[in-house]
Amino acid sequence: QVQLVESGGGLVQAGDSLRLSCAASGRTFSGGAMAWFRQAPGKERDFVAVWPGGIIDYADSVKGRFTISRDYAKNTVDLQMNSLKLEDTAVYYCAARVSTAYTNYRSPRVYDYWGQGTQVTVSS
Repeated sequence: QVQLVESGGGLVQAGDSLRLSCAASGRTFSGGAMAWFRQAPGKERDFVAVWPGGIIDYADSVKGRFTISRDYAKNTVDLQMNSLKLEDTAVYYCAARVSTAYTNYRSPRVYDYWGQGTQVTVSS
């Protein structure tokens, strides 16, 4: 059984940093992509960052503040979030894709597995 488990969420103040981690079990995704998405209340699930094994990609809203990293040996993907803003408040989800075929990695539809999400709340 494949599982993605996120950790590291919490309540922080604007300008603070937070590091999210996602651990995959049940299979490896060494050839595929692992990504982070987020969903604020009443909004759609939005792309944050992806590490597909090729070029890393970030949403414009987090570029320069967030950094995605992967540890292939541990089968994990992390998201370092710096200079957090109020608008970063959301539930953050880890996602994984098995196929190595190139695709639109910013679309949540292309991912095969999802974590349960971890809440990040940024206060003023």
